[in-house]
Amino acid sequence: MRKILIPALPLFLMAASLSGQNPICPEGIYIADPTARVAPDGRLYVYGSLDIRPGKYCSDRYHVLSTGDLREWTLKRESFRYEKTLYAPDVMYRDGTYYLYFDTPDGSEFVAHSTSPEGPFHGAERIEGPRQIDPNIFVDDDGQAYYFWGQFSAKGARMNPDMKTLDLSTLVDGIVTEKDHHFHEGSYVIKRNGYYYFIFADISRRGRPTCLGYAMSSSPLGPYTYKGVIIDNYGCDPSSWNNHGSLVCFGDQWYVFYHRSTHGCKSMRKACVEPIVFLEDGTIPEVEMTSQGAGGPLSAFLPVPAGRACGLSGHIRIREEEGAEVLGGIRDGDTAVWKYLDFSRRGARRILLDIIPDGSGNSGGWIEVRSDSADGRLLGRIAVPAGEGRQTVSSRIRKVRGVHALHLTFHSAGEEVPPGDLPFTLRSVRFR
Repeated sequence: MRKILIPALPLFLMAASLSGQNPICPEGIYIADPTARVAPDGRLYVYGSLDIRPGKYCSDRYHVLSTGDLREWTLKRESFRYEKTLYAPDVMYRDGTYYLYFDTPDGSEFVAHSTSPEGPFHGAERIEGPRQIDPNIFVDDDGQAYYFWGQFSAKGARMNPDMKTLDLSTLVDGIVTEKDHHFHEGSYVIKRNGYYYFIFADISRRGRPTCLGYAMSSSPLGPYTYKGVIIDNYGCDPSSWNNHGSLVCFGDQWYVFYHRSTHGCKSMRKACVEPIVFLEDGTIPEVEMTSQGAGGPLSAFLPVPAGRACGLSGHIRIREEEGAEVLGGIRDGDTAVWKYLDFSRRGARRILLDIIPDGSGNSGGWIEVRSDSADGRLLGRIAVPAGEGRQTVSSRIRKVRGVHALHLTFHSAGEEVPPGDLPFTLRSVRFR
């Protein structure tokens, strides 16, 4: 059965449309470090850095994602472009102006502005004082704005009313640190029910900042007490390295925005979202990565894109091929998982895979189909024949009903496992 770490979404929030599922970026678009903001127009806007090639973080431009319902997303291309690489941004609205805060590889931090939440932004000015990465702006209930930034040791100061300069006499260093809070980078501050929450890339597991962790305080500049992990993206890609995100309340529901890696590299990251809850004491239970995101379970009877896999193990990776995000680089024993699929009360008895053989003529292999976990209930096995050209292969399985995770484990066709990748890629999976 479905395994989640927070209560399931109420039925009225569940959607059949795949457009509301993870990742929220369109295919071929790689927006990382997502900062989510609700604008005065009632829409939610996601600002982030833009990856454009494997092996390199970020680029010289930003795109903006927006939505009115967390189901249908609109992409605004090139909301801002600059002469240097642009790292993780933030945007804050005040008095009719949207302020875009960003930093560049030399550690300089800047602010640009626009009259629209999706830009275009212009007039970049250097912010005197901070010199590191990942600017974040928080406005308290009394209207006072704060500016946070830093790596390994977070720094913060009050902003002046112009939203472009800082009151450096209020600067505090070590608000959260790597030593005491597992802070790596990616500051983001919110306030809820009298508590201040400092969210950041958390290095507490495996020595890699794959988690979003948080600390709580009664003051925006601290001191903060570390409370734990909100989400860990470890397992989204065999080479995933970092995480970066934000928390936002939209439509009376709180969400965590984060990113997942693709292409078997540290970059080519894609923004995702999961619902979260707050306990009575203000703490946040950890949530897992899913394919369904802010919507309901994906329909098992519609094509589930391979690129929505939320867990990969082995050499397998999400990559682009023939205009789609597919699963490729597959080797014997690799596993992919999607969470969660709705097989309905009537259930399914057959699996159908949309595959692309590489045309080499080598034996295709076979795939184990399991529900709920890699060692869970075996639904069946499906052979992947050698061949050329895109094709659909199918097989009967044990009947499955209700909501389940789907696990596919890939195997070589021969008794002896040959070196290298299996000779096909997977585009999508569906049932009937």
